[in-house]
Amino acid sequence: MPRFGAWRSRRTRLVAAVAALAVAGGAGTWSAVADSPAAVHREDRFLSMPETPGDGEGGGGGEKVRIDTSFYTAGPADERRPAVLLGHGFGGSKADLKQHAESMARDGYAVMTWSARGFGKSSGRIGLNDTENEVADVGRLIDWLAQRPEVRLDADGDPRVGVAGASYGGAISLLAAGNDKRVDAIAPQNTYWDLSEALFPNGVFKKLWAGIFFTTGSTPLPTQMGPGSEDAPEGGTGGAGGSGGGTGDGQQQGTGDGAAAGTPPPPVPAPDRDCGRFEKQLCEMYERVAVAGKPDAEAEKLLRERSPVAVGDEIDVPTLVLGGQTDSLFPLSHADAMAKKIRANGAPVSVDWLAGGHDGGDQETERVRQRVTDWFDRHLKGEKETDTGPAFRVSRTGGIDSTNGRAQLRGATGDSYPGIGGAESTGVRLTGREQTVANPAGGTPAAVSSVPGLGSMSQLATFGAGVALDFPGQTATFDSARLASEVRVTGSPTARIHVDSDSDDTVLFAKVYDVGPDGRQSLPSQLVTPVRINGTGDDRGRTAEITLPAVDHTFEAGHRMRLVLSATDMGYASPAEPAEYQVSLAGDGLTVPTAPAVRTAATPLPSWVWGLPLGAAAVAAALLLLGRRRIATPAPDPELAGVPLRITGLSKRYAKSADRYAVKDLSFRVEAGQVLGLLGPNGAGKTTTLRMLMGLIRPDEGEIRVFGHAIRPGAPVLSRVGSFVEGAGFLPHLSGRANLDLYWQATGRPAADAHAREALEIAGLGDALERAVRTYSQGMRQRLAIAQAMLGLPDLLILDEPTNGLDPPQIREMRDVMVRYAAAGRTVIVSSHLLAEVEQTCTHLVVMDRGRLVSAGPVADITGNGDTLLVGVAGGPPSDAAAEKVAALDGVVSAVAVDEGLLVRLGGTTAAQLLAELVRLEIPVERAGPHRRLEDAFLTLIGGDR
Repeated sequence: MPRFGAWRSRRTRLVAAVAALAVAGGAGTWSAVADSPAAVHREDRFLSMPETPGDGEGGGGGEKVRIDTSFYTAGPADERRPAVLLGHGFGGSKADLKQHAESMARDGYAVMTWSARGFGKSSGRIGLNDTENEVADVGRLIDWLAQRPEVRLDADGDPRVGVAGASYGGAISLLAAGNDKRVDAIAPQNTYWDLSEALFPNGVFKKLWAGIFFTTGSTPLPTQMGPGSEDAPEGGTGGAGGSGGGTGDGQQQGTGDGAAAGTPPPPVPAPDRDCGRFEKQLCEMYERVAVAGKPDAEAEKLLRERSPVAVGDEIDVPTLVLGGQTDSLFPLSHADAMAKKIRANGAPVSVDWLAGGHDGGDQETERVRQRVTDWFDRHLKGEKETDTGPAFRVSRTGGIDSTNGRAQLRGATGDSYPGIGGAESTGVRLTGREQTVANPAGGTPAAVSSVPGLGSMSQLATFGAGVALDFPGQTATFDSARLASEVRVTGSPTARIHVDSDSDDTVLFAKVYDVGPDGRQSLPSQLVTPVRINGTGDDRGRTAEITLPAVDHTFEAGHRMRLVLSATDMGYASPAEPAEYQVSLAGDGLTVPTAPAVRTAATPLPSWVWGLPLGAAAVAAALLLLGRRRIATPAPDPELAGVPLRITGLSKRYAKSADRYAVKDLSFRVEAGQVLGLLGPNGAGKTTTLRMLMGLIRPDEGEIRVFGHAIRPGAPVLSRVGSFVEGAGFLPHLSGRANLDLYWQATGRPAADAHAREALEIAGLGDALERAVRTYSQGMRQRLAIAQAMLGLPDLLILDEPTNGLDPPQIREMRDVMVRYAAAGRTVIVSSHLLAEVEQTCTHLVVMDRGRLVSAGPVADITGNGDTLLVGVAGGPPSDAAAEKVAALDGVVSAVAVDEGLLVRLGGTTAAQLLAELVRLEIPVERAGPHRRLEDAFLTLIGGDR
């Protein structure tokens, strides 16, 4: 205990000293604020609504529907504040909105949530936001809010109120604004403008999403996509008391509008065999369309009448439109339509394209909630100084977070909304002959584009990962040439096609792939556009213009755009009858929308970056306090001033091992102008040697001198050394040039000393230098790393496996880079497994095996020395047993069986003596002679030491 107390006392003094140093250095002060969140008051009650229009209006009788509601406030009860209605998504309930409601209540709003008809504990049947039912229910909720003393009024019976929600709740916000002039602002998210167009786009039945949609509404009990267990239908509230009865946690539960205290609400109606919780005409419509495989006019009319588009002319309130990029249910075309219509009505509109959507992905929940709150602060509270954000914002993928594997997001903004047609457009020429596309009987097997719930894959499609799949014979493909420069598509590309068919009814699915230099293709956001073309059976066929899905995606330089027209798609219904379509281009190719004024914001540095200087100061102070002794550095050797590298007796043991060495007694010398290849199998000690050479780790024994100076961590002579060891790390969102500039600035040396132009000419990066590093191929990243190592044109350049992951053309380019660099009299050391490349690039070799030097010298000497013979053997490759017999002979160092015969390394015997022994061993020798290939020399060198 005394010893522990003394240690604790010393530790306390050390921490205090470091803290004092940090404050004295300008790090600032810290304070703990113990503010707890404001208490939120919640009232839960059931409000009675007419079962059908006219029932019970004006206080009369009739059937009633009970709507389950919650009312949230915070702060003084007599304070008037704007109200906000939050609507839930399809299959959800008011319980999904509790956290958002509490947050907005603390921000100074009176918030009401409710479970729509047929969901949660509300009774009634699902009408898909029918004007006379669900929309009328919202009007009655507004009536209720107008009677509350906490709610600010614009006039008698007219509360200051906004409506927000996602999906189903987003549609009700639009419908409420179009039907009730008391609504003052809305914020719909990931929702539809025309439900008939969402489920029957271009006359094609979206069977997968429609099936999920109607199955969810037909399920009375908890399911993965249906109501939660806490909202399962039941006979009562589970303990609801009369009005004003406290629950003990700041909440109240009760009933309203004539319901007797303690009276349980009616249960959700039991589902019938056909309709579940839907209104009968809706489920009948769905079954009719599902059987036919395509919509009829009556189905389209029914859904359109219940959609915001039906009241689009009446929506004239400030609207924040939030659309999802990974949303094959309600794609960005719906957000675009509502934004354009409401702006045309004269209302303020801002548009935000989110990363996520109904297919999944990052929903950006916290950012969206804050933006909605800011929108209402401005347009409900009247806070003119509140920044509601840009007119247009789009979330872009900026790389992968290495800590959790998630896609990182950055916002790009513009002062105006370009629409899905883009602010500008550019033409991309496509080539491809007329092609035959077959629609299989029953539309099976079907191509795969979007799959609900796989939105994260939609984001990762940016990096070449995706689930898109097309079947041969079912697709027509048209490709562009390789792009000379990157093209950022923001909106919906268009194309003109011509179709002849043996059927009058042609259904095609159009999509644009991003095809990389290696041929791999990815489908941006996993989206596809269905197209139904009638009259294709006529003699001349039909020409149609198709609009591809709206995306925000960069096609990099060197990539191609590929237009694919498929006869099938898993998410949609294709004609059941087999058919063949003759598909060709009717124009030059794609018209691609762009938005140059929409610019991506720079990624802010994380907070830990700002703490690095403070941490460094703390570490330095600790080292000073602990009195670490500096190790003296030997004096420079003037006789070695012109020698780039000399290694003498170098050894390094493995950790916690007394007899296993990573490097053992290694000695060699490198002269100016040489390109030295450091060879050896895995575990030979090459990388360990290079790391000791760079001062990254300390040797146990021996000495390394660079231009006569002994190497220690941070030795000044290392400024004359450029290195690429164990890969290079770059900031993916910055361009190649910006990464190089930052690296050189970190050295603290003048910009003129970088000789960046010369280094970049040698590396040969060209225009790619101005692009973000995240868009680079593996070969380009390697070349950028080489360029970084060459900055300052160091006299000694060290490269560890520079050709890793490169294809043959890229390897050849890397070889040229090294040769050009050494041509000016500088020295290059390269570690590599590619023996053929080393043989063509290097002038000298050092061969290592298990930490020891095996051979060193000019390439010609090692490959051409007379002690290695290739013995041709009759009857095919010799057996390993024969090789073992030869290796056991006196005067033979090693023998290795290869396809051409035996590679024999001599160690004291002559070629004639060897041939005599081979005959004695009854090995059928056909020929014998010196062998000069590096690969075989390497095998004999390594084989002899094993």
